[in-house]
Amino acid sequence: MATTATAAAPPCYDTLEGVEILGRYDPGFATILTRDALAFVAALHREFRGAVRYAMERRREAQRRYDAGELPGFDPATRPVRESDSWSCAPVPPAIADRTVEITGPADPRKMVINALNSGAKVFMADFEDALSPTWENLMRGQVNLRDAVAGTITWRDVVRGKEYRLGDRPATLFVRPRGWHLPEAHVLVDGEPAIGCLVDFGLYFFHNHAAFRAGQGRGFGPFFYLPKMEHSREARIWKGVFERAEKEAGIGRGSIRATVLVETLPAVFQMDEILHELRHHSAGLNCGRWDYIFSYVKTFRARPDRLLPDRALVGMSQHFMRSYSLLLIKTCHRRRVHAMGGMAAQIPIKDDAAANEAAMELVRKDKLREVRAGHDGTWAAHPGLIPAIREVFVGHLAGKPNQIADATAADDAVVTEDDLLQPPRGARTVEALRHNTRVGVRYLAAWLAGSGSVPLYNLMEDAATAEISRVQNWQWLRHGAALEHGPGGVEVRATRELMARLVEEEMARVEAEVGAEAFRRGRYAEAGRMFCRQCTAPELGDFLTLDAYNLIVVHHPGAGGSPCKL
Repeated sequence: MATTATAAAPPCYDTLEGVEILGRYDPGFATILTRDALAFVAALHREFRGAVRYAMERRREAQRRYDAGELPGFDPATRPVRESDSWSCAPVPPAIADRTVEITGPADPRKMVINALNSGAKVFMADFEDALSPTWENLMRGQVNLRDAVAGTITWRDVVRGKEYRLGDRPATLFVRPRGWHLPEAHVLVDGEPAIGCLVDFGLYFFHNHAAFRAGQGRGFGPFFYLPKMEHSREARIWKGVFERAEKEAGIGRGSIRATVLVETLPAVFQMDEILHELRHHSAGLNCGRWDYIFSYVKTFRARPDRLLPDRALVGMSQHFMRSYSLLLIKTCHRRRVHAMGGMAAQIPIKDDAAANEAAMELVRKDKLREVRAGHDGTWAAHPGLIPAIREVFVGHLAGKPNQIADATAADDAVVTEDDLLQPPRGARTVEALRHNTRVGVRYLAAWLAGSGSVPLYNLMEDAATAEISRVQNWQWLRHGAALEHGPGGVEVRATRELMARLVEEEMARVEAEVGAEAFRRGRYAEAGRMFCRQCTAPELGDFLTLDAYNLIVVHHPGAGGSPCKL
């Protein structure tokens, strides 16, 4: 008798009611996307989605007020929190007392994670945000990488070179940065809607790794996080709720989770005490996220022609509004007994030009000396090659101490007012900067669409934050018809759509020459050029470059997990 062959059912994730996985099935990913882990993520999403929606609407409401002419400022209602000396944050755990040099990078690829952990830095911040293009593959491989890193089993073999990569004897302490509140995760649906991206990142990492930190429960031994893109203490309050829910469910003491908040939006600089107060049992300090901060300055004042940014290269820490932001952050953190972390050194080693490389390293040393003299307790590097120079500066100044939280520093006597934090930056605006912004923006966006969120360009490490500066600066100049210097004689021309169209055409040709015709054709450069130009010339400034581009990297695989495919 003939028999009819039955096709084997395709493999799928073991989901639960109300949860669907639309990302590609992979056996390795299935060890992360377990039923219990998904239940934990879904519970977080359901509990906090209302608060997140409210916080995002309040962001939009605040921006409408700024567009109408209101200036950001300190909230009179929370003055008692700012002025009180009766509270401080939980004591700094010994495990993270010394954070002099921190390296940042994406949570994938695997080799990069191992190299960062072995870099000699005190901390490695594994990023699911600005340095990672949030493709399904990148996110899930990142979770696998970090689970293996926490377990100490992470390895990678370079089959071409026959080289094995594994953790050294003293790896950096691991911090994890989930995405911001505004970003969805379209491959994971909870009750038919995309999950909140940062709760997916946090939830999966915490669920699979909290047990490794159990020995220090309640004493701040981890896990450790960086929290991005906040604009108000109400957003920190949501994170406090998430942390307390996670600690309770895992059976670990309050304060086990510690987090450093990146102060990288202009509204947040007026909320630093309030943010620390909300997170005081979980705080590991604040960080000067200076590239996003510049982006946020333009975004906040997008309707103001009197707030035009000069060339991106001129907006450094010597600008009064930037220096004031740094001093206030240090003063606030030390008053509340937590770390005040410095900003990113985005330079990368220049291998084929010794003189240029030494000039770049000297810029790094000067920047870091400024930070440590002002009172910062540590700082960021984008490349392992910068760590020895940065460590030398910080260790030399600290003279054997892990930080200067309890020391008198230059920031202690600083009086920083609202006017200091809002002072317009000064400097020239040039056609050449418009060109450079366009070239960087297109090349970064093309790489991001292809799956790379951290890209070396023109001797700097670019991520979404620096690409955002390129985008919003172009938009601001075009929107307000800025006067730009052009050529050796400084002839003045106006920023117009016609000028932008011509520059885009010329810069696209230059990009093609730089990357090669074949790579240009096979890559996503033309698509990136169209998108970047559209965003720079839009009547209204889009909130985020990557939010607009996100749908172009979402790849759904119906049947990977959900009701039709439950095991």
